[in-house]
Amino acid sequence: MAKNKTTETEINVTDFINSYVDNDLKKEDSFRLIDLMKEWSGFKPKMWGPTIIGFGSYHYKYKTGHKGDAPILGFSPRKAEFSLYVYYPTEDNKHLLNDLGKYKMGKACIYIKKLSDIDISSLEKICKATIAHIHEHYGSAFEEK
Repeated sequence: MAKNKTTETEINVTDFINSYVDNDLKKEDSFRLIDLMKEWSGFKPKMWGPTIIGFGSYHYKYKTGHKGDAPILGFSPRKAEFSLYVYYPTEDNKHLLNDLGKYKMGKACIYIKKLSDIDISSLEKICKATIAHIHEHYGSAFEEK
């Protein structure tokens, strides 16, 4: 079975943002997202792979046998836009996207250009619904590393 590429690393989050993000607004938004996700999740930011900032972790195992660890919440300040790893789609929470603002959906993330394009209180609801879902399905694996 292939090894997961996205694993927790020892890279300093602040150093990563200061060296990787070359746009002042994106840098400011990155630090704001860190503050928000830290508050909402209760976990400190950690680097996952070379470019994802994650909060907390949980262990998953799919029916296919694939298993691994993943951050509960996370984001990456990519060059073109932010990738937000904050949404676990279920029938009960699809409506939360209605008030989010300007975004695009990817297979595993929400893409935004800047924080001012979205409603922060809607993002908080999405993040907290994701935390609740992960806790419900992977609760015993919730941990701070």
